[in-house]
Amino acid sequence: REPPMEPSGGEQVPGAVRLLDLPWEDVLLPHVLSRVPLRQLLRLQRVSRAFRALVQLHLAGLRRFDAAQVGPQIPRAALAWLLRDAEGLQELALAPCHEWLSDEDLVPVLTRNPQLRSVALAGCGQLSRRALGALAEGCPRLQRLSLAHCDWVDGLALRGLADRCPALEELDLTACRQLKDEAIVYLAQRRGAGLRSLSLAVNANVGDAAVQELARNCPELEHLDLTGCLRVGSDGVRTLAEYCPALRSLRVRHCHHVAEPSLSRLRKRGVDIDVEPPLHQALVLLQDMAGFAPFVNLQV
Repeated sequence: REPPMEPSGGEQVPGAVRLLDLPWEDVLLPHVLSRVPLRQLLRLQRVSRAFRALVQLHLAGLRRFDAAQVGPQIPRAALAWLLRDAEGLQELALAPCHEWLSDEDLVPVLTRNPQLRSVALAGCGQLSRRALGALAEGCPRLQRLSLAHCDWVDGLALRGLADRCPALEELDLTACRQLKDEAIVYLAQRRGAGLRSLSLAVNANVGDAAVQELARNCPELEHLDLTGCLRVGSDGVRTLAEYCPALRSLRVRHCHHVAEPSLSRLRKRGVDIDVEPPLHQALVLLQDMAGFAPFVNLQV
């Protein structure tokens, strides 16, 4: 006969020390479960009632949750179970849930975790202004937020965020195509002093008016992505060069109205720009056509 099993799922071996006999708070939680991927925790909690209680205790104390650690696709029920007791989260990334994540799924999590500092919701197209309102209202320490490819983000939603998130430093609004200059101007005026990184990429509604207001109100801005902002031109870039001494990188690929003279001042300061100077482009093209690099004095 097989030896009887205890509720923990381990065999009764005289004198043996089982994993669950170790101190939970002092050993298992900080030194063992903290190193176990979330996907494995889902399996571990199925072993026994004791392991399930241990995993739940660990999840309740999570500071960082990235759904990508569970897998490329995570079921709604699994997310609800993983986060049901979490009340101290500081970082939350839910991009793998983008196909189904709704306000009803997200808002309770935000309400229970007012300490959140970083939230990534890229591609979560089923959310609405309500979710962003709950985030802005309930998480005053928010510093980093990704709303890339969230088509539902409009000017009114952004205004609420700008009004209620005084600590905001990094904001990704890539492909939020409902946003226009007026919304970005309001963001700059309300939260520009603290902004360090901003992406407005792939938004044909954003133009020089928004970029110039950002430049005048964001002295600490280090990274700005304007990729594909077709209405942005040289005037906006010149204003950035004048008012943003901390700027370290600028993305203006596919901004066809941005001319090289407006970028040259930033190049001289060492700003990383994703568009090569015209002379360099010509040399690369010539090399591709001729199969060799000509001897050219690049300082001329």
